[in-house]
Amino acid sequence: MAIALASNFVIYQEFIKTRIAELLAQNGNAFGAASNNAIRILTQSRAGDYVQNNFFKNITGLVTRRVNTSTSTVTDLAMTMDEYISVKLSRKIGPVGVTRDAFKKLLGGSFNPALGSAVVAEQAANAMQLDMLDAAIAGLAAALKQPAASYYTDPSLGSMTTDTLIAALAKMGDRADRIVCWVMHSSAYYKLVRGQVAANITGVSNFNVATATPVTLGRPVVVTDSASLQWAASPDVPQFYTLGLVDSAAVVENTEEQEMVVQDVTGLDTLVVRWQGEFAYNLGLKGFKWDIANGGANPLLSTMKDGTNWDISFTDMKDRAGVAISTL
Repeated sequence: MAIALASNFVIYQEFIKTRIAELLAQNGNAFGAASNNAIRILTQSRAGDYVQNNFFKNITGLVTRRVNTSTSTVTDLAMTMDEYISVKLSRKIGPVGVTRDAFKKLLGGSFNPALGSAVVAEQAANAMQLDMLDAAIAGLAAALKQPAASYYTDPSLGSMTTDTLIAALAKMGDRADRIVCWVMHSSAYYKLVRGQVAANITGVSNFNVATATPVTLGRPVVVTDSASLQWAASPDVPQFYTLGLVDSAAVVENTEEQEMVVQDVTGLDTLVVRWQGEFAYNLGLKGFKWDIANGGANPLLSTMKDGTNWDISFTDMKDRAGVAISTL
């Protein structure tokens, strides 16, 4: 059966696009502040499937002892370059369809597509932000657990504790102050609260009980039950990643303008209004580059969770995105 498409609600397309942009900016700014800008959401138009920027790598052994009694020749040190590569993720919104009759029943006989557009815009903005956050967490967890230098697993693989956080910070050595926030699953978060209460340390336990929040070594915690923070060593034993992140550890850029189309759909028993949209964003991780050859363009979330698709670009782990922890 052929379906005819009638006139577009141009005014409402612009309304819904603008509304999404406003809501996304508000949520993005709030999240950036909550994470001390460890995970940032920006807007920057970008062409193609990747953004590639090169940089000069640190020269190893640049300063050494000079033998002032020698005239022997010495070997030149090489000046080398590497790349920072972010990957573009293309997304769609909807389609969402509703009958005009449903609105008339809801609003007492009148049809107001602006109401539907407002509802779709608000939910789309929230869903877009969650998608971006989940992608960022998936990439960070995958990249940081690949090199042993930035991955800490408790020897007894127990629950999250204060000692676990300290041991993870120790991975950064004299640059531990670069860790500006923790990203935790709620399971790890409340195990930390319970553990600190059970430790019965005067002041710490009282604070935990009074606020239901843990002491996290002076760093804020972003609590999110993202599936990218949970994995299973066996079907019955869930384990969780906790991330200790530096400033701008993950940068999410809105790189293509959001498009939202609102249409009347005719040729059916009942008139239908349909909303559909699309957008794209790039994800880049500090100290890592997306492996174009292996990971490819517009990757699936499962591909982004494969740490071998995030190649190391910064030699020193202290200059990368941070540390990852694995606990029950």
